[in-house]
Amino acid sequence: MPKMKTKRGAAKRFKLTGSGKVRRRKAYLRHILTAKTRKQKRNLNKAAIVSAADTKQVKRMLPYG
Repeated sequence: MPKMKTKRGAAKRFKLTGSGKVRRRKAYLRHILTAKTRKQKRNLNKAAIVSAADTKQVKRMLPYG
């Protein structure tokens, strides 16, 4: 059986935690930052967890975690 290929786009965007959850970055922090408050930008910097509905699909894209 050949090795499975990882979806490289997903590998750059997602990381698995020790407990098996999937971490992701938040959107809306690329441009038009002057319109956003400090608090908003600070909270967008924090990592988020992928929702339970999408976790299965993301894990399939990352066969070796």
